Amino acid sequence: MTYSEQIKARYAASLMGNYGLPPVALREGEGRTVTDVDGNAYLDMIGGIAVSSLGHDHPALVEAVSVQAARLAHTSNLFLHEKEVELAEKLLDLWGNPGKVFLCNSGTEANEAALKLAILHGNATGKSRIVATENGFHGRSLGALSITGKAAIREPFEPLGREVVFVPYGDLDALKAAVDGTVAAVFLEPTQGETGIVPAPAGYLAGARALTAEHDALLVLDEIQSGFGRTGAWFAHHAEGIVPDVVTLAKGLGGGVPIGAVLATDATAALFAKGVHGSTFGGNPIACAASLAVIDTIEREHLFANVLALGEHLDARLLADPRVTEIRGQALWRGIGLSEPVAGEAVAHLIGLGVLANAPRPDTVRIAPPLTITRAELDAFCDKLLEALDEVLPLPGGRP
Repeated sequence: MTYSEQIKARYAASLMGNYGLPPVALREGEGRTVTDVDGNAYLDMIGGIAVSSLGHDHPALVEAVSVQAARLAHTSNLFLHEKEVELAEKLLDLWGNPGKVFLCNSGTEANEAALKLAILHGNATGKSRIVATENGFHGRSLGALSITGKAAIREPFEPLGREVVFVPYGDLDALKAAVDGTVAAVFLEPTQGETGIVPAPAGYLAGARALTAEHDALLVLDEIQSGFGRTGAWFAHHAEGIVPDVVTLAKGLGGGVPIGAVLATDATAALFAKGVHGSTFGGNPIACAASLAVIDTIEREHLFANVLALGEHLDARLLADPRVTEIRGQALWRGIGLSEPVAGEAVAHLIGLGVLANAPRPDTVRIAPPLTITRAELDAFCDKLLEALDEVLPLPGGRP
């Protein structure tokens, strides 16, 4: 029995089975490469599900975490520290709008806080309904589940005690039919991540902004996956020139260190009066230092330009193959659509070829690699994906 098999056996014996048994036991990482406990190396094309913005063992992140851990690791919310103030100021500056920030530990917690803001707004205005989208994903806590449109993960926990209307994603007419004077908030993702990287049609977010403003409902944008570089910009909604009432962030914000954030306009943020909400670990000094290092590195190394250019290169490489029917998304946060539902098998073959990706649906391979990835590494991924497809979806007569 290999050491990896031993670790997997121990995992199965000691951890709950909600994740199943993961296929690889990782030990360490450097750059865009991770290594398992048996010494096998893998090109990391999923980045911890769009989390590892700078890759692994990035010196800026290592230094920021080490220095802060040696200085002050925790304060609770009873006391403040400079890093949380510095991070909040930086987030508002990047957002470009007047407002306030609430810091927490994850995307689910960020959406819980946003949902509380929506409820408070509804209580103040006599509105009780929430509108969200089919196939949307906002987290797994009970509040976040109530607005999550993926029925398979929501329905086992129903009833969830909140009146939520789900509408087809990207359908502005359906949204107009659902939003009226009884709606407290609309929750949207600029691009749906967990359903295979499905961007909103042009004009959809702007239409949602106009609609919610007309009916005095909050527009809440979940940018937990789409934010902080995944689309080649700090925020995906900036492309439509709108100002939502609330934005939720997490994942890539900490580069691997758990952190979440809620940005809200001044009027909406004022709903959180003293004592209304809190988090013992929210705004943790180490997490804030890590996030500031991520932001500084993205700016200093011009990583947005890198991923935008590489996204175009990815299209050129893969869309020439007839088995790749489309590539959805922006930059290097992509859903690679296949002509047959063999994505799971392709991802399994990729692991054997030394590449990590995932399959959010049967016909889609999802990638969200570190923003620091190189062209040579992206070419290696393309080569390996086509090699995997040769195994699970061979072309008649083979590849030219």
